[in-house]
Amino acid sequence: MKEQRERRTYGQQCGLAYALDIVGERWTLLIVREMLLRPRRYRELLDALPGIGTNLLAERLNFLTQAGVIEPTDPDRRTGGYALTELGEKLREPVLAMARFGLAVMSGQSDPSPATVTRASWAVLAIEAMCQAERATADETYEFDVAGEVFHVIAGDGKVTTRSGPATDPVLRIGTDTQTFFDLGSGLIEPVEAVLSGSVTIEGPPAAVPRCLYLLGLGSEPAERSLLGPARRTPRRPATGADPALTSAR
Repeated sequence: MKEQRERRTYGQQCGLAYALDIVGERWTLLIVREMLLRPRRYRELLDALPGIGTNLLAERLNFLTQAGVIEPTDPDRRTGGYALTELGEKLREPVLAMARFGLAVMSGQSDPSPATVTRASWAVLAIEAMCQAERATADETYEFDVAGEVFHVIAGDGKVTTRSGPATDPVLRIGTDTQTFFDLGSGLIEPVEAVLSGSVTIEGPPAAVPRCLYLLGLGSEPAERSLLGPARRTPRRPATGADPALTSAR
């Protein structure tokens, strides 16, 4: 491919320069973002990256494969998917750090430019970026449903883990639509406002809500920190202002 033959490098004996030689071109880190969530097929990547163009996507995938960052999940099928290699997985923390930086930039803008594309699947990575293990005040699990994209966060043993799919026994179940989720993450709306308006629904004990918000960096530290360990379960009831059952706007 012409672009690949003419690919430029920084030519610097520097780890950062070497990394940018691989992932510094337009669209590349967004392709990696998609695969940090799960393996992706070619068509899924096209749908998630409107504007990239089929030829450019094919070139990026070919280069990342040669660089050992991704690999085909089914090499014998042209329409097969791609997944991150062990080397590619090392990009998770840098991508999350950049996502945190982006959220900080958005929250600091009084009138941020409106995004033209939002996808519920991006909420998974956003939550992973927002959660900080040092802010976990109890060992418990929170389940999220963002426009049908279901995932959960497990806080325990001094770490926070984000996983796709429903949780077995979450202390909270939280549902919202895609735009509300990203408005919350960027600070455009307050969590209490979102709950009272019905844009966010919560199922579970109200006492767990401040702990969840604090973990996400969306609230202040709870006045009473729970002792780390299994959270004390109380009969399930909606948080104040929430609907009695979890519903997700789609």
